[in-house]
Amino acid sequence: MTAFDQSVLDQLHLSEIDQVSFFKRDEVTTDLICCEVTVGDKVWFFHEEGEGWDVLLVHLSKLPGWRSDWFSAVSQPPFAECQTIAFRR
Repeated sequence: MTAFDQSVLDQLHLSEIDQVSFFKRDEVTTDLICCEVTVGDKVWFFHEEGEGWDVLLVHLSKLPGWRSDWFSAVSQPPFAECQTIAFRR
């Protein structure tokens, strides 16, 4: 998903989120940080270049037990495959 608004966040009820994972994609000259949010049998995909990324992160950070160090865990080392689970119910 490249852009989203409040209507998307309204569908991501914190009490219904099962898992939030972050990973990065090698885009040849840069890494693209991506996020998958699992709600029931639906997986929502977002990435850092999408409009609303910061709003999404603020929303998700309200989850109980949120892993606040997710960025450092997924971003290093550069161009290496990394996946981090920031929340799991």
